[in-house]
Amino acid sequence: MRLVKVVLAMIIMLVISIQFIPVIRNQDSRLRNTAINKIYPVPLRVQAILKNSCYDCHSDYTRYPWYANLQPVSGWMASHINKGKKELNFSDFGSYSVRRQQSKLKAVINSIQDETMPIASYTLIHREAKLAENDKKLVINWIEKTKDSLSLIKEK
Repeated sequence: MRLVKVVLAMIIMLVISIQFIPVIRNQDSRLRNTAINKIYPVPLRVQAILKNSCYDCHSDYTRYPWYANLQPVSGWMASHINKGKKELNFSDFGSYSVRRQQSKLKAVINSIQDETMPIASYTLIHREAKLAENDKKLVINWIEKTKDSLSLIKEK
């Protein structure tokens, strides 16, 4: 019984001590000139869908829920966001080459059609981020038009 109390006390001390590990938040208040909506016309409805379903992991504008202040959750979220931004960052989209922009837009369409984005672990907690069929169509149609304009730029 004494061993159980010692182990429990150690676990509690560990949980408390890891709360002091700082995590850098992904919250930039500036709208960069490289943001996708600065370089391409993004309809308001499409912009709202992207903000609601994509930006938390794929931009510099993450909305943090209350539980993001707790370790190890905040560390896990930071790692997840860094991986998402490395794959696609809508805030830096304009810094990508035209070829990479086309590739990323095609990947977004595929992810929406395959229902691999937004990921299940995200929509489990953020149910409002799950894309409705109409939302999928709106985003895909906008991407197709944007890809067409990129093709014209590439040909020049």
